Amino acid sequence: MLTLESKLVILSYLYINIGQQRIKQKESVSQFNGLLTLIKIMIFICYLFHLNWMLANIKNTNMISKKTIRIVWLFCFLLILGCKSKNSETNNTVAKEEKTMKLEQLKDRLKGAWVAQTVGVTFGAPVEFKFNSTMIQDYHQLKWDENSLKDEYETKPGTYDDIYMDLSFMKVIEEEGVDAPATSFAQSFANADYELWFANQTARYNIQNGLTPPESGHWINNPCADDIDFQIEADFAGLMNPGMVNSAVEICDKVGHIMNYGDGYYGGVFVASLYALSLVSDSVTEIPSIVQQAINVIPSESNFYKLISDVIQWHKNDPLDWKATWYKVNRKWSSEVGSPVGVFRPFNIDAKINAAWVVMGLLYGNGDFTKTFEIATRCGDDADCNPATAGGILASIVGYSNIPDFWTQGLDKVEDLPFMGTDIALIDAYKLSEKHAIDMIIKNGGSLEGNDVNIKIQTPKTIPLEVAFEGHYPKELVTPNQTKNEISFEFDGIGFAIAGGTIKKNLQGKDYIFQTAMYLDGELIEKVMLPTEINKRRFTLFWKYQLKKANHKVVIKILNPTDSASLSLRDVIIYDDKPFSVKL
Repeated sequence: MLTLESKLVILSYLYINIGQQRIKQKESVSQFNGLLTLIKIMIFICYLFHLNWMLANIKNTNMISKKTIRIVWLFCFLLILGCKSKNSETNNTVAKEEKTMKLEQLKDRLKGAWVAQTVGVTFGAPVEFKFNSTMIQDYHQLKWDENSLKDEYETKPGTYDDIYMDLSFMKVIEEEGVDAPATSFAQSFANADYELWFANQTARYNIQNGLTPPESGHWINNPCADDIDFQIEADFAGLMNPGMVNSAVEICDKVGHIMNYGDGYYGGVFVASLYALSLVSDSVTEIPSIVQQAINVIPSESNFYKLISDVIQWHKNDPLDWKATWYKVNRKWSSEVGSPVGVFRPFNIDAKINAAWVVMGLLYGNGDFTKTFEIATRCGDDADCNPATAGGILASIVGYSNIPDFWTQGLDKVEDLPFMGTDIALIDAYKLSEKHAIDMIIKNGGSLEGNDVNIKIQTPKTIPLEVAFEGHYPKELVTPNQTKNEISFEFDGIGFAIAGGTIKKNLQGKDYIFQTAMYLDGELIEKVMLPTEINKRRFTLFWKYQLKKANHKVVIKILNPTDSASLSLRDVIIYDDKPFSVKL
């Protein structure tokens, strides 16, 4: 009898796995799961009849006990329930359903995303960081015409850091594949001939001076770790992973930690997730759902998650008045902690608050390009990056063919012009995204059959919690004492960061490299090279965190002072281990 039972278990196991393979080739995941459940129910019924027959025919008390038989039977059935095909998961991701679309539709969506990004950043460029912690009023006209793109391309190529950073990373993937190491991505922009700022430039300096990722982006080594940088350059990761959020996150983990950490890193993951989800959506009516799914990738304990969740809820409460939500966001979330340029000033380049402006553009824009661009821009702060992101996500849903002609005017004048520091133009970006998207679709179990693209949709997973500047609270600004040879200041706290810069007095003259030594409480902490060259400069001059709470003295000695350049310190931000607030 036990031999017969064993045979039944083996046959059932084989039947289920053969059925899985046949079904996976012809049917959708949902159909497969339904039929598999039906098979298991049928096996359960067979086992039940078999068990009852065995128990009824046991007469010899010396035979195996009925209790033992029940245990063996239960074990065998549970074994069958737990059987899973090796192909049910791909690359540690879970496919919840399949999406089939025409290849031309996918291409149209990818092209639309790149065009809308470019339009958005150009549209908002004239007001970027000119309206800090204040909205742009209705009477302030935001202009757009057939020359807007060409004029910005020619006069301010640095505007397009939203684009050329993506292109650098895409080129690495094209040359080395998606499994290229983080160091390859790091070197691609660290040595590129284009301008960078904030977390990006800090990471570039770190890499050029021997610090490798992810340490190059960690807040201990990067005072701008919470800033918007990766948020505006993670588009490529989402665009090459339609419907495959977890695969997009894998790329983000490698690239995003080059320059960011914590909320700064989350901004990029959030944006990449928005793109991945948008590319397989069916309508702009799904935008609220897309936003909710994307934020669920971010840990709920993080401030990034909490802020975006607030925006979602405030929009639900009042879906018509974006300004009311803007006021609520600033009232609750406008305080800055990390970036030395923004603390104590109305300048917020923090990733999460600028992500809020993106989300507001999407939610209150209701699928209308003009409303989406206008709202994301009029929220202020990083007013060119935010409409670029919002517009790119919207276009990922509707495609290039559904972008109004008003917003694509002048595109033909710039479409074939390479972006600053690259040999890649928009028309090249379209093709690269198409190629990489198809590669990733196939890599993750999908297929390209004729003109049909079959995508295995992944169930998004929540990523681990990261908190930058934990336990550090801005306390005060200190004005340092400065001479030609020395800078010094004293403070009571646990850390500091010094904003400032190095400047050539003759802009046409040769660049200079200051050699400095920083002493903390009489002990040499580090020697720092401070170039005036824009692509090699240290964006934040000096900093130190996680000190013992005490009275400290900092002395910075300039070892090679010169009359041809200046080392200018604006102010010093002091951090304490406890928050300070005034109750009014």
